[in-house]
Amino acid sequence: MSAEELKKRVRKAIRNRAKEITRIGDEIFKHPELGFKEFETAKLVQRTFKDLGLDHESDVAITGVIAELEGNAKGPTISVMGELDSVLCYNHPFADKTTGAVHACGHNAQIAAMLGAAMGFVDAKIMSKLPGAVSFMAVPAEEYVEIEYRLRLRDEGKLKFLGGKQEFIRLGKMNSVDMTVKHHTGGGKLQRKVEISGTNNGFVGKAIRYVGKEAHAGGAPDKGINALNAAMLGIMGIHTLRETFKDNDHIRVHPIITRGGDLVNIIPADVRIETYVRGKTTDAVLKASKKVNRALKGGASTVGAKVEIQEIPGYLPLKNEPEMSKIFGENAKKILGKAGVKQGEHKTGSTDTGDLSAIMPAIEPTIYGATGTGHGSNYKIADKEMCYIIPAELMAMTVIDLLWDDAANARRIVKAFKPEIKKREYVRTWERLLR
Repeated sequence: MSAEELKKRVRKAIRNRAKEITRIGDEIFKHPELGFKEFETAKLVQRTFKDLGLDHESDVAITGVIAELEGNAKGPTISVMGELDSVLCYNHPFADKTTGAVHACGHNAQIAAMLGAAMGFVDAKIMSKLPGAVSFMAVPAEEYVEIEYRLRLRDEGKLKFLGGKQEFIRLGKMNSVDMTVKHHTGGGKLQRKVEISGTNNGFVGKAIRYVGKEAHAGGAPDKGINALNAAMLGIMGIHTLRETFKDNDHIRVHPIITRGGDLVNIIPADVRIETYVRGKTTDAVLKASKKVNRALKGGASTVGAKVEIQEIPGYLPLKNEPEMSKIFGENAKKILGKAGVKQGEHKTGSTDTGDLSAIMPAIEPTIYGATGTGHGSNYKIADKEMCYIIPAELMAMTVIDLLWDDAANARRIVKAFKPEIKKREYVRTWERLLR
């Protein structure tokens, strides 16, 4: 039996489950949950693994779930991933009325496709023909939001990093994994295309607190120190820096004030800001971060306030592994034709898949099928076949190509890969970067 025949079998198995895969994607969409709170979505993943007869590990990094299929001999382990969490967008028509959570970035499609690939492998009994193993992973908290909440989880000892894949690395869940295959659901104008080989910005996070002095805002404002004014000056200082950022570094700084004061008639004495400093390379991020800190401190100095800047590990820049991307793209051409595959460009958003790409060969191609702006109120799954079914097929087909012929492709790629960070040094490297 050839690799192409195995692919036909797994595609047929996935197509036979198309209604179930679609139902899963739609069900997750109806019940969005924010990062490290995806308890109901995790239960759905657990039930699906159980129905497939797959032993699984739960509660990984709070809500993560992992199931593994072993092959007929020793060989590389490939992780197939999907992300559990949603984003916040209160204006979205399908946002949760209580939390504001909504799947406006397609993570419901990721989980559906990951589970669809697992169904294909189990039903077609693919691993009996291949060496190595496939680890199906539902990972929490890709969206880097609710920073104060996650910092509380860290203070309670439940986390060290604020991203799910980062926690998987720290907890050793990626130690036995040699390479990762996952995808992202693209929006914009509806198109039946797959984008490969792009790159993404990395970033560091900052939690900033300006400390002033309370006073009566009407009766004795001169007795206070206005922390909100300090914060506003800090933000304006950041704006004045923008002309100093090099175009090729793709720097993005986008602060929000999460606490601006307590009462209108009290001089604000405790003001909080969250921000990222993004850039194409880690070096560019760190240089821009120093400038941003200087501006934040300047705002405090002007009014005599104090500022506390907490540096938080963000995500590393994403670099898709070229050979894996090529294999994925060739499989996409078999389904969508040559016109259905395009080369990716640099994107200024960020993902913790970047951290995976620093320690192992990894890919995150974009598969279009949604419309609207990512994280926006008009984002929706428009082509369910493109969002749910075809990604499951493409990830499964790519894994087959990697593991076929005694995993010749996988072994070659892993041998040639030069990690930016060794797995065992990952935590220390982030600590060193932030120092």
